[in-house]
Amino acid sequence: MIHFKEAMAGIRKEAPLVQCITNFVTVNDCANIILAAGGSPSMAHDIREVEEAVEGVQALVCNMGAIEDTEAMVLAGKRANQLGKPVVLDPVAAGGTQLRRDAAARLLHEVHFSVIRGNASEIRSLAGGQAAGSGVDVSVSDVITEDNLMENIELVRQFAQRIKTVIAVSGKMDVISDGTRTVVIHNGCPMMSRITGSGCMLTSLIGAFCGALPGDSFTAAVTATAAMGVCGEIAEQQRLQKGTGNATFRTDLIDAVFNLTEEQLMEGIQYEIYEG
Repeated sequence: MIHFKEAMAGIRKEAPLVQCITNFVTVNDCANIILAAGGSPSMAHDIREVEEAVEGVQALVCNMGAIEDTEAMVLAGKRANQLGKPVVLDPVAAGGTQLRRDAAARLLHEVHFSVIRGNASEIRSLAGGQAAGSGVDVSVSDVITEDNLMENIELVRQFAQRIKTVIAVSGKMDVISDGTRTVVIHNGCPMMSRITGSGCMLTSLIGAFCGALPGDSFTAAVTATAAMGVCGEIAEQQRLQKGTGNATFRTDLIDAVFNLTEEQLMEGIQYEIYEG
């Protein structure tokens, strides 16, 4: 059983401060999605201050879109580990270049992540599989479908079990596993892939929920992913009613997170739990 209502209430009660080392393309949206959820963002990323900055936050988000800040992520991540604070990784284009493959390997070796959230190509690359994606978008051949769902559940479950981390794969269907429990979420809409940074925003949202639920990263990741999907559907309904485009959709998505109630989440979420 996933305690969605408690997680939603917790993030607004705790108002976690979340430090994000993220890329310049999405930094503003990441900050705003954290604020919308009830948290507070810190975007400290300078290598001279990240270790000190992480001492005052409830969670750390490391986004490999800021590949130039890999050293800062390692320093901040190690310090967060020492302090027992959750760390979330977004392995942007992890298999795309040798630089990114090396950075991802180093981060996984030197920092323990509470949650790793990526698309199917990125997670498959981290897990040691042959991923076809080379950029920030998932390859068509890596997309999770009804036909290959069980295969992907097993890949994600085994990877989570091996590195003792919650793995969250986002896409048309979201798969989240802690190695024992696996949840598949069927919310969201195609328009979410038509804006820059929906994945980065989701990772930041997971960081906020982890900050509010430091002892339960699995529930944090599942609730954040469900909330993002439900809010995407709400924003898409508004877009269709108003006849607007993707720029307004981004704003409506953030507004939907801000206004999301526990009742809306529970009524809108579509998910399945797989044990073992």
